Amino acid sequence: MRFSLLLVVFLFLTSCYESERNCSDFKTGTFEFEALSGTEVFKTTIIRNDSIEVDFFDGKSDTSSIRWINDCEYVLEKLHPKNQAEKKAILIKILTTDKNTYTFEFSEVGKTKTSKASARKVKP
Repeated sequence: MRFSLLLVVFLFLTSCYESERNCSDFKTGTFEFEALSGTEVFKTTIIRNDSIEVDFFDGKSDTSSIRWINDCEYVLEKLHPKNQAEKKAILIKILTTDKNTYTFEFSEVGKTKTSKASARKVKP
């Protein structure tokens, strides 16, 4: 009986817990994130203001416009796409935030398959 009661209390308390999301802290600034592809780690640096995001990867830069849906979601569209794949808009959703990092998921607009990543804010 005690165990059942403790289990119910534990489930109740953990189900009420909500991850921190101070998304507005991550709308602008300089960010870095790393992605693993096979055995290689690729590092991307992002400089973002309220309406433009510039990505620096492998010695190249790419600029996208930003359309904010709310404080935690935005749509990226490349300003100068080089092919059909780059013309597709990307939906970004910030899932959690913690001090200088945030976890996000991203997908092509209209698609259900998402990927997750984390980024670190390196400059305000």
